[in-house]
This record gives sequence, structure tokens and C-alpha cells, in this order.
Amino acid sequence: MSQPIKIGIVGVGKIVRDQHLPALAKNQDYRLIAAASRHGKVDDIPNFPDIEAMLDAVPELEAVSLCMPPQFRYDAARAALMAKKHVFLEKPPGATVSEVEDLKTLAAQNGVSLFASWHSRYAPAVEAARAFLDKAKIRSAAINWKEDVRRWHPNQEWIWAPGGFGVFDPGINALSIATHILPAMFITSAVLDFPENRASPVAARVAFRTSNGLPVTMDLDWLQTGPQSWDILADTDKGAMVLSGGGSKLAIDGKVVHDEPEAEYPMLYKRFAEIVRAGVSDVDLAPLQHVADAFMLGKRNVVEAFFD
Repeated sequence: MSQPIKIGIVGVGKIVRDQHLPALAKNQDYRLIAAASRHGKVDDIPNFPDIEAMLDAVPELEAVSLCMPPQFRYDAARAALMAKKHVFLEKPPGATVSEVEDLKTLAAQNGVSLFASWHSRYAPAVEAARAFLDKAKIRSAAINWKEDVRRWHPNQEWIWAPGGFGVFDPGINALSIATHILPAMFITSAVLDFPENRASPVAARVAFRTSNGLPVTMDLDWLQTGPQSWDILADTDKGAMVLSGGGSKLAIDGKVVHDEPEAEYPMLYKRFAEIVRAGVSDVDLAPLQHVADAFMLGKRNVVEAFFD
């Protein structure tokens, strides 16, 4: 068996405690040896105020997992890549497409792996949905991703700042699945609802067409109360497909054909170990490009001020 990859984690917040730390603890491919964060700490390992201090003090690090907000990820990733460390990027991989393109170049120049970790692609029913659609003729598709930001991101102001993505923070999860299971598609129009006191949208309606002209719609809402909705639907010649629960359950014509427990982050770290040991990178920019296109083409619609 290969020696565990010595990894450090940067940005110790809710997603790290809920997902990253448990996934790393159960994976024998890794040994977590350091952490860096302005506020959080990880017990029983050295903790540092920033990635530069961590890289200086722990030269034996082989990889880092970057979990800070996307606006700050480029500089941290660049520092790690220049120190010849493999880099795992939480989603979204950066604040702009061009940043991540540059990181791909730096990873190749320094002989290390870069991973854009689209966790929703690893939801348990996604591959089954892709296999179904590969054998079907799609007539149309719709993405409905509606959740309550007050529940999932309380008091997190960075998501409303420029580069914080607003409703496209969860919406990019939908796009990471859609770009994996649907034909290539392109945005034709978008309406983005900006609260009058926020710099990022709280809702969006987006229209796409696929490369062969089929319509795809996307409806994003970040103030959904009651049940949360993370669904992708497709009308096909083999029946109506509903991929629900953020990719956890697949139904065809109302019959559930795939339903398994979620294991996205363990699968992400399994994939990261694979690419590190293979000496390759895995960086798909399609979901991030669609977000950029929505902002480029989108009509800004100012709505009532939002207070979380």
C-alpha cells in the first residue's frame, strides 16, 4: 500500500467540520498534519494563521485542501502550487474563470495535481442519470434549485460580496451535475434578482439551448421556505426523468430506480488521491463558465432589500 499523502487544510469553517474532516479521517490515503485558518482550529495538529505560515513551518506537506471563500482562493492556491504541493479546490474553484486557468498552467509547470472538486457530481444517483440519458432522446430539461440561504449560510457575508456568487453558490452545484449528464449547452438569456442591499443575486431564471437546439431552463431561488428543492428534470422518449435530492435519487416516470446514501466528500478525496498518484489534474471549468456567462448575459433586476 502507498504511503498516506501528507495533507493540510486551509479555511476551517462549517463545510470543513461537516464534510472534509470526517472524509479525511476515514480515508487511509491521507494523513492530516496541519491546518491554517484565521478563526477555526483543528484539534491535535499544528494550526497556523495562514497558508504561507503553514507552508513555511511544515515543508513535508505534500497536498493542501483549500476551503476558504472563492475570492481568496487564487493566492492560496498559487502559493501552494509554487511550493510544489498538490491542490484540492473546494467549489467553486475560484472567483473567475481566468484565475483557475492560470492555476492549471501553474500546476502543470510545477509537476503537481490540481483538482476542482465539484462535489454534487459525486452524488449517488448522478452516474445512473447520465447512463439513462445517454440512451434516451432528450426533448427538454429543467433545473430547479431552491433553498433557504438563512438555513444553510447564516451570517456569511462573503457570499453576498462581489465574487461570492450569491444564489449561484448553490446553483453551481446544479450546473456541475447538468454539465455532466446533459448535452453541451449555452446560455441564451438570464434574469438575475439583486436585493437592493446586496452585490450578488438572490434568485435567477436562466434559459439555455443545447448544441442540438433543445431547451433547458434553470430556476434558482435562495429564499425558499419549507421543503428545499434540488431537482433536474428531463422529458425523454424513454420517460420522464427526475433527479432529485441534489443528485441522490433518480426516478423514471415516477418510479424510483436509484436511491443511495450520500457519500460525496469521501468520493472527492478518493478521486484526489487517484489523480495525485497518477500525476494528472482534474479541472473542469464548464460549471464556472456558465456562471460567468449568466452574469455577462443576465439582465439585472433589483428586488426588495434582504436581511438575513
